[in-house]
Amino acid sequence: METLNRNLFLLINAPDHPGAPAVAAATFFAEYAIWILPAMVAIGWLRGGESFRKALLAATVSGCLGLLANQLIGLCWQHPRPFMTGLGHTLIPHAPDSSFPSDHLTLLWAAAFSLMMTIRSRVAGLALALLGIPVAWARIYLGVHFPFDMAGSAVVALLCAWIAQCAGRWLEAPLYRVAMSLYSHLFAALIHRGWARP
Repeated sequence: METLNRNLFLLINAPDHPGAPAVAAATFFAEYAIWILPAMVAIGWLRGGESFRKALLAATVSGCLGLLANQLIGLCWQHPRPFMTGLGHTLIPHAPDSSFPSDHLTLLWAAAFSLMMTIRSRVAGLALALLGIPVAWARIYLGVHFPFDMAGSAVVALLCAWIAQCAGRWLEAPLYRVAMSLYSHLFAALIHRGWARP
């Protein structure tokens, strides 16, 4: 399996002299596309209705669970990144920590899969899930992840989205009350001006 993982990495990883447009696109997806998620959550919360806000809350819980799961996996099993083994080409700096699974992709897909489980937020979830494809490619292309790291992220994300949905049956109401209370106080001026929904 590890041989297959390394061979797939070498197929996707940047060549000796990559073109500037490919590197620029990969850098955007690898490092900056993740910020689309918090921006979407913020805008959706400010402008969305109750059902969409509850879906965003579940997606946030799912993403946090995914990151926590990744930390636990990393503590139990340290898998080196490609550059730690001298494999391929690394085009962006990264800490030499465990590569499996990818935090970027786990966070993105955990939120996406959670949103896809609710009818009102399914389109937003699908858009985020599709965004994860170039993110996965970019982080392999730039040399900081293996393909199996991305497969692991998909599994962790799906499990965490499912757990968040199950837990939502008894956590949703109290979490939503707390979130709405904080929102009403922090964004009172925007709500008063009509720039955000109450």
